[in-house]
Amino acid sequence: MSGQQRSSTNPSKGGLPSQELLDDLCSRFVLNVPKEDLQSFERILFLVEYAHWYYEDNSVENDPSLKSLSLKEFTRLIFNSCEILRPYVAHIDDIFKDFTSYKFRVPVTGAIILDESYQRCLLVKGWKGPSWSFPRGKKNKDEEDHTCAIREVIEETGFDISNLLNEDEYIEMVFGQQRVRLYVITGVKEDTPFVPQTKKEIREIAWHRVDELQPIGDNAVISHGITGLKLYMVAPFLSSLRSWILAHQPPLAPKTQVPIKGISVWKAKSSTMGSGTVVTESQPSRSLSSSYGNPANPSPGKSFRNFKFDAAAILRAMETAFPV
Repeated sequence: MSGQQRSSTNPSKGGLPSQELLDDLCSRFVLNVPKEDLQSFERILFLVEYAHWYYEDNSVENDPSLKSLSLKEFTRLIFNSCEILRPYVAHIDDIFKDFTSYKFRVPVTGAIILDESYQRCLLVKGWKGPSWSFPRGKKNKDEEDHTCAIREVIEETGFDISNLLNEDEYIEMVFGQQRVRLYVITGVKEDTPFVPQTKKEIREIAWHRVDELQPIGDNAVISHGITGLKLYMVAPFLSSLRSWILAHQPPLAPKTQVPIKGISVWKAKSSTMGSGTVVTESQPSRSLSSSYGNPANPSPGKSFRNFKFDAAAILRAMETAFPV
């Protein structure tokens, strides 16, 4: 999500969302969901995250007087405004800390997309920060690895890899408690159109030469004098990727003259407003699927042991608000 702050035209309210808007977001995204999604704080926080996406992608864009909020700021507002969550406001720091830790345990899948000569790979730059990565994302509940990869690549690049994906061709690594599996997708034409299908998630998509991505330290690469590229989640896969390429025959012979510099194939548009530059794009809002993963232990973290999470009360409130 974008972390850009927008100036408020309503100083008396500080640009914060109204109670009416918060009630609508809480009702729409937190209460009006299947009962199983309200059984733990981790799942509830994923629902709050969807509400946050909607707030940033729609409410803030349509009303410049509203302030862009971090997820933690937005979570605190939702907990304060939603009666069934208000009893837990005092524990919001622990709840958010455990949720952040939980997210880093949800498996991630995606794809390493290679061109027809296997010389270039497709990388995406996130909306915030300078880091590049392969298109990827967290698994939904009960979602298979390859299905998640197809969905995430479509969301981040607009390209459907379903007919090119071989479930046996992948590179997998584990970072801490998180498993990351990237399927190797080959034979994609360089002139293939790529356009993200979600708002404020991807800032740029580009082809980069695999042999020019030389790791330096833990988080950067440099390309023969070209400005260094931050590749926190690319560098760990490069050695295995090069070994994979050596072991496979590309459909087209490697080109003798390939520019060193990456080729950008999509970039968010910039427009000037007042004294600053705002990055905009006209893509549909991000999908609101149930991305709470399928961890081995879905119960709240150990910081919740000193007080009781009353799922029954939340379910009763939901039934009252949305009677059958």
